[in-house]
Amino acid sequence: MSNRMKSQKLKLTPLEALVQAAECLKILAHPHRLRMVQMLLQGQYSVGELAEACGIPSHMASEHLRLMQRCGFMTSAKDGRKAYYQIAEPHLGSIMACVEARFGGEDQ
Repeated sequence: MSNRMKSQKLKLTPLEALVQAAECLKILAHPHRLRMVQMLLQGQYSVGELAEACGIPSHMASEHLRLMQRCGFMTSAKDGRKAYYQIAEPHLGSIMACVEARFGGEDQ
């Protein structure tokens, strides 16, 4: 969770917190984003590597990553012209474990 979201979390009512949680869960609710999270739980990847694994253009992968970064799920670091992403929210591992246990989809 980003520092901004952590500071907001302290001021939220229980309902507001659930509204915020629902918004972030909506962001995850996309097959390409779930695949990216699955990969990033194993290590950091570039936009191009994530795009290739999902079978989408890099600009689409960048948009998916930007949305997840805005929720505090990811961080990125530049290395020359490439941006590498990694998981920032440690609870994503638990969420993905639940998804994989229920629906399969673990790395095969």
